[in-house]
Amino acid sequence: MARKTANDDPLAPVTIAVGQEDLLLDRAVQEVVAAARAADADTDVRDLTPDQLQPGTLAELTSPSLFAERKVVVVRNAQDLSADTVKDVKAYLSAPAEEITLVLLHAGGAKGKGLLDAARKVGAREVVCPKMTKPADRLAFVRQEFRALGRSATPEACQALVDALGSDLRELASAVSQLAADVEGTIDEVVVGRYYTGRAEASSFTVADRAVEGRAAEALEALRWSLATGVAPVMITSALAQGVRAIGKLSSARGGRPADLARELGMPPWKIDRVRQQMRGWTPDGVAVALRAVAEADAGVKGGGDDPEYALEKAVVTIARAARSRGRG
Repeated sequence: MARKTANDDPLAPVTIAVGQEDLLLDRAVQEVVAAARAADADTDVRDLTPDQLQPGTLAELTSPSLFAERKVVVVRNAQDLSADTVKDVKAYLSAPAEEITLVLLHAGGAKGKGLLDAARKVGAREVVCPKMTKPADRLAFVRQEFRALGRSATPEACQALVDALGSDLRELASAVSQLAADVEGTIDEVVVGRYYTGRAEASSFTVADRAVEGRAAEALEALRWSLATGVAPVMITSALAQGVRAIGKLSSARGGRPADLARELGMPPWKIDRVRQQMRGWTPDGVAVALRAVAEADAGVKGGGDDPEYALEKAVVTIARAARSRGRG
């Protein structure tokens, strides 16, 4: 679970989110953006990678505006910034602009530590997002997720969920949200077992989630595990199709709250939030390529090819590449 410094104002001039747990880093960003938009619905959000933040870019983004608009500037993987850009950021830290919140996401460790030290020296708000490698940490995370949603779950249910889903925090958080939305009363291990134990369907969706997130190696690993444990190939192609179609639906939908989009698109609100995270890097052309790959794989596993496993592997790799198509030449 993310830990915060005593300065816990999300609208502090500078927030540093430190660690390697992607879900917690994303939530740190979402908290700042939500607070900024609560103060000003027209807040401009700029979400940048190190290659997009060149020397001089930060000064451009933070220069005074004629309309004094509120702005959130997010810099991901700040440890990878060039030396000249780090100088720009350090200079900005000493005199941050009004109505602007700078959010630096940093993996921690020795690389780029000078930037972290400079931010801490000026009293930046800090959110610690450690990688959760211990089962006990993941169990505590699940318990906290249920508490945050105002739901009661037995200790056995929390343990069963961790046992079934493993180490991926996004998957654990989505499972908690799904159970909270679907189940009335206290959530126990019987309910978790009904949803996730021996989970052929859940494992097929793990393959799909990793593929649409562009994580090819992890998707292939999940695919081989699923096939080895007896998951039917047709279930995997179905999950891949649903994952890609969800990206396409949400990317073409009008903006709005998750509840409104859920009604419009026929998805539960927890899935809207998840697909929004997965959409980064996708383009309309990428969606089209991925859908063709799914169709070919579906034909392959239903008798149109000699090797269903190869058909699935090819589809997974194609989808993962399509997920990273934005910004490629």
